[in-house]
Amino acid sequence: MASETRKVVIHLRATGDAPILKQAKFKIAGSDKFVKVIDFLRRQLHRETLFVYVNSAFSPNPDELVLDLCNVSCSLYGILGDEIFVIRQIY
Repeated sequence: MASETRKVVIHLRATGDAPILKQAKFKIAGSDKFVKVIDFLRRQLHRETLFVYVNSAFSPNPDELVLDLCNVSCSLYGILGDEIFVIRQIY
């Protein structure tokens, strides 16, 4: 399946004092950049300052493709399927 049509599931988990979102999982096109996830969180939380991590391990560059992050996180952390676990923390 081409990266333009492949979807990735984003699972958001709150840490620290971050509020819990009503919808914690959503699908995004693999060809979208990670900045789209960051912008979504900013709109939902009405906050400008966000610290976003994948699998509590690394903070991706906003220009990274979502599909590339999925491939890296799946191979490094043994995650099955097309799912990225994103942890957001607000200070």
